[in-house]
Amino acid sequence: MLDHLFLSVKDTAMSVAFYEHALAPLGIHHVLDYDGKQGPANHPDLKGFGCNGRVFFWLRLGTGDAGAVHVGFVAKSEQQVDASYAAAMQHGATDNGPPGARLHYDPRYYAANFLDPDGYSIEVVYKSWQHTD
Repeated sequence: MLDHLFLSVKDTAMSVAFYEHALAPLGIHHVLDYDGKQGPANHPDLKGFGCNGRVFFWLRLGTGDAGAVHVGFVAKSEQQVDASYAAAMQHGATDNGPPGARLHYDPRYYAANFLDPDGYSIEVVYKSWQHTD
């Protein structure tokens, strides 16, 4: 299990605003800003997103390589996938695969894919067999 991920973005304010909308349907919110001066030398400022008392998705100012990262966020239902995709598209995402079953993986694998403002590949996925609630 991953504890956290840093994503380098060219404009933190724009990316924070984008992810505030795109991740809200999943219950993931912008919950913490970290001042890099509090850490070791050259630690970046961070914008943290999370839920259930955990911060796990961090944005930092920098030059990224959009082709090097694919991030998949867990949804608790197909409706959450649809809502997240719709919010992302309304706030500047580029379609990279509309909501639907990904039959090449499993008939119960329901996902949507989009590119964020920096071109990162983002997936929101509901795998019914992995959810008991």
